[in-house]
Amino acid sequence: MFIARWQIEARFGHKQAALELMRKWEREIGPKVGLAEMEFTLLTGSVGAKEAVIEASHKLPTLAALDAMFETLAGIPEHAAWGMELEPHVVSGSSRWEILRLL
Repeated sequence: MFIARWQIEARFGHKQAALELMRKWEREIGPKVGLAEMEFTLLTGSVGAKEAVIEASHKLPTLAALDAMFETLAGIPEHAAWGMELEPHVVSGSSRWEILRLL
């Protein structure tokens, strides 16, 4: 089992807009990639973490399932449009993925 974590940092004053767009992705695009089976959670920085951090966490059974999600996302035009909508609210270069093995 794996946890795939995608982190971004919201620009100053843009955190709420970025969070709203993350929820939009969860509602509109997530179902197209099987999000309901992934125990998806959204997290944000609080104590000991940057307040601007927004993290989307996905629980997946295999790395192949993660690869399949990426392949599916690449073919969804709404995902590309969503990314363009999110971009002005994110610190450039702050996006990163971490893949952790669940023990």
